[in-house]
Amino acid sequence: MDAVAGTGAETSTSTSASTKGSTGAGARRECGCGDCPDGARTGHRQAVAAFLTLREDFAAGHGVPAALAHSAGAARQWISDELAQAARTVAERAAAEGRARRETLWRRTPLVLWGAVAALLIGQALTAIGAGWTDARTAALAAAVVLAALLTALAWRHRAQGGLLAPLTGADSRLSTSRTVAAAWLLPVVWVVLMFAARLALAPDADGRRRLLAGLDLSRAAGLLTVVALACAAAAVAARLVSVRLATGRQQKVPAEYPRAGDLLTDDAGRGSFADAQYVLLNAVAVVFAAVRLGTEPDRLPDLPWGLVALAAVSAATYLAGKYAEGARPVVLSVVRAREIGGLDGPVRTGDDIEIRGSGFVPPGAQPPHRLARTVVRIGGVDVHVPLVPVPGGFANPADDVLVVPVPADVEPGRAEVRVITAAGVESAAYPLFIQE
Repeated sequence: MDAVAGTGAETSTSTSASTKGSTGAGARRECGCGDCPDGARTGHRQAVAAFLTLREDFAAGHGVPAALAHSAGAARQWISDELAQAARTVAERAAAEGRARRETLWRRTPLVLWGAVAALLIGQALTAIGAGWTDARTAALAAAVVLAALLTALAWRHRAQGGLLAPLTGADSRLSTSRTVAAAWLLPVVWVVLMFAARLALAPDADGRRRLLAGLDLSRAAGLLTVVALACAAAAVAARLVSVRLATGRQQKVPAEYPRAGDLLTDDAGRGSFADAQYVLLNAVAVVFAAVRLGTEPDRLPDLPWGLVALAAVSAATYLAGKYAEGARPVVLSVVRAREIGGLDGPVRTGDDIEIRGSGFVPPGAQPPHRLARTVVRIGGVDVHVPLVPVPGGFANPADDVLVVPVPADVEPGRAEVRVITAAGVESAAYPLFIQE
């Protein structure tokens, strides 16, 4: 759906993608039924291509009925309604593709999990040539089997929400960076603890058990436990921070159609996020470091140096600071009468266009047209839907800093209050406007 808000170059790309398979000798015909994953993806691409073509035609001044050509306001409203209707179709196809993606992901989850177990078994069998099979290898394989079984059951329980992605997905249907990082620490730790439990059960004597228990000593595991605690605390604090800011209207969030891997490194608008990227990358390096330490000393928990723990703490603090700084409520700074070139200056009257200047009118993730069409300006007691004004490659209205709407005849002359309600449902503070009779 985000492709709808792209440049004009995407029109030809999407069009060629939607027609791929229907041209050329021997080309494979794509399914467009919408009932299967391939059909859902094809239907979405075709709807996006049709919308982009319609938007570019309107931006070029084509397609407007002759009966409306004499009235700029009527033509603008008709174009906006047509684009909003087409955008609704794209949104429906995007939702169908999201459901298909989640179904596909759930079906592939057991294959990936048990494939990883099989890969571990093959790797252990190859490394055991010459050295022999040991109890440690048996314990590692048994722990992997138990963990894979638990994760498969969890994925089946949440199969309608994408399987294993469900615990890692926020309320806005995006992958949560903090939850994913916490899971990246917790899953290996759970596997190591299960492996130690199996090795304790298989230990032939008391000395072997004492040696394994010494490997779990807090003095060695303090660094690892601190990093895991930091990751889990960051996930909990981030979730609480976002929920409080949403409840108080200090942050705007628009749900995505489905989670993507790119959500881990970007903000809600799909732009690269420094706070998220540094948090993911540093913790990925730390997890690799812990895995190497475990491989060199398999009889004890990885001993993470306190310098690495300090880096993880700084990274978590930076991530949470970035979450706190995200988003803002819409702010109206001024409202003026919009004047066309050659028009006369004068007071605001009913039927005139007004230009609302400020910030935060298009929250991150609200760039798709079906979201833009939900932007509303409340003038007095009348709600005015902001019209979609297409230009080559996008929309001139609504914009994040400027909205242009007509003053309807139902608004009584005199003093009125102007408020902006964004696609996220957040309402700005009132701004006074005087309407001349």
